[in-house]
Amino acid sequence: MTVSIRPLDPLKDAELIHPWVTHPKAAFWMMQDAKLQDVERAYMEIAAHPHHDAFIGLVDGAPAFLMERYDPAEAELVGLYEAQPGDVGMHFLVAPTDTPVHGFTRLVITAVMHELFADPATARVVVEPDVRNTAVHALNAAVGFVPEREIQKPEKAALLSFCTRAQFEAATAATGATA
Repeated sequence: MTVSIRPLDPLKDAELIHPWVTHPKAAFWMMQDAKLQDVERAYMEIAAHPHHDAFIGLVDGAPAFLMERYDPAEAELVGLYEAQPGDVGMHFLVAPTDTPVHGFTRLVITAVMHELFADPATARVVVEPDVRNTAVHALNAAVGFVPEREIQKPEKAALLSFCTRAQFEAATAATGATA
């Protein structure tokens, strides 16, 4: 499978991602009741933010996941931990499907991490998933994330976790994971 990532266009892509972010399996995305205009607005805000970006991931040319990258010193985690130079925050969401493919989500998170570490300035990836989202905790661990502590964000209790380039490379080398 070939993975590519392109910038998300809030106006053109809102219709594509609306069913993704409102799907029951996307409960931790916290947009369950969002209307199309709400999704447009949310991603317009991200597009306008100088330290937050959104992307569409394609697998074999078909849109398959949503990825967000942010500077945790300027967005999402401001004041919740001591950001270090080279920290990059990340969110990802795999599009819902009626025909799940074994290992697909692992392929996606590996591709997302490769994309983030493709920037030589990225030293460490930071995530803050909901503490109840055990499925994503397992995926994060599989690519090298190490939980540090629980933090309280305005919208959730989150598990602050970090993954250095070396941790990612060791985790993916150990499993032979590629993207």
